[in-house]
Amino acid sequence: MGRSARQWWQELGPGGASTFSLAFVSGALGLGLPVAYRMRAVLAMARLDERAPADAVLVLGRALADDLPTEVFRARLDHGARLFHDGLAPRVVISGGRTGRSSTSEAEAGRDYLLAAGLPGAALHVEDRSRHTLENLFFVRETARAAGWCKLLLVTDPLHLARAAALARGLGLDVALSGAAAAPPPTGTVAWLLRAIREGYLLHWYHVGLAYSRAIGSSRLLGRVT
Repeated sequence: MGRSARQWWQELGPGGASTFSLAFVSGALGLGLPVAYRMRAVLAMARLDERAPADAVLVLGRALADDLPTEVFRARLDHGARLFHDGLAPRVVISGGRTGRSSTSEAEAGRDYLLAAGLPGAALHVEDRSRHTLENLFFVRETARAAGWCKLLLVTDPLHLARAAALARGLGLDVALSGAAAAPPPTGTVAWLLRAIREGYLLHWYHVGLAYSRAIGSSRLLGRVT
């Protein structure tokens, strides 16, 4: 999801900012090896496709461009639509609130895209409060528990799968993973490598933050990620 740097730091809050700094310091002191270790998981999980019957297909949102889905988001949505048409789930949940300068939520834009693609409106559900991946999953968990959904088939772009899976399972969600292989950037390009490094760092940050929260026994911080 796209946000300005100022918005991003505000959303982190004191706990998020402290764990981000701790992750940066630990990564630097470890000469980048902790991030490289997490990058291995990012690259390994990018090849996963665990498609299996589920209660819902969950398509994670992505920042919009002029209130419309970007190429990455369209690839996620198209992949989710194929899983629905293949009969793997009776519904599709699109997650994502208003981010950046958009006047509509990512979930609403995604729903409109899938409606135009021919999916039935009754099968489409939106979660439009979240601002980032962790909130995507946190709020979807509320809906899933209320509706009695046990298993979700999680769709995002391949390099995002490892972090999304870690966050989802940390929140106690039972997810199978299915990457939208058509999503840019193309494998092996400079943009792909930079995205993989970024995802490796963000996954490192998640694990550092989780360990730190447990070490200090902070129920407030743990309540955000478990």
